[in-house]
Amino acid sequence: CFLTGAAKLVVVIAIFLLTFYVISQVFEIKMDANLGHIFARSALDAAARSTKPPRYKCGISKACPEKHFAFKMSSGAANVVGPKICVEDNVLMSGVKNNVGRGINMALVNGKTGELLDTKFFDMWGGDVAPLIEFLKTIQDGTIVLMATYDDGATKLNEEARRLIAELGSTSITNLGFRDNWVFCGGKGIKTKSPFEQHIKNNKDTNKYEGWPEVVEMEGCIPQKQD
Repeated sequence: CFLTGAAKLVVVIAIFLLTFYVISQVFEIKMDANLGHIFARSALDAAARSTKPPRYKCGISKACPEKHFAFKMSSGAANVVGPKICVEDNVLMSGVKNNVGRGINMALVNGKTGELLDTKFFDMWGGDVAPLIEFLKTIQDGTIVLMATYDDGATKLNEEARRLIAELGSTSITNLGFRDNWVFCGGKGIKTKSPFEQHIKNNKDTNKYEGWPEVVEMEGCIPQKQD
């Protein structure tokens, strides 16, 4: 009986040790597999980061040179989505910020520092052109002026308003018409015509939206004003 009991104990111990060995081997294998998966995932993530294109200010396509301000802007989409103006990675005007409206949307930026000075919008359909004219006359030399239309930015424009905007460097303002889409970046005291301007005419045969042309977008690098 004693031998039988001892034999049973040996068998139980042997089974226990064998089971523990098998479990430990399986556990180690799984740990190795998990570690391998983690290391492989880390390598893939590192590779993805190294191949991911860099992001530039305002999401423009390339970095601006030194002493330039990055900007990106878009006109409104029909009468549904408002325009957007971004300078130096700061969104100055947008529907999300709730500071845009029907007509001409305008942001004023310090030409030396890139800091926002003011934002306004002027209703050129149901409003009056006089406030726009008065505001344009108050802009100081060296100020960067960014404008974008939303819905309709032209109906109430008169010759004086167009002339004041042309003096900021615009060439398209003279023939901006009903529901045209237009974005422009110029400056007070500019000596030449601005290279930063996009304009699409309202044309029922080519309009992307019913009654409105497609959105116009523009990006670039504005030279910093030097003393």
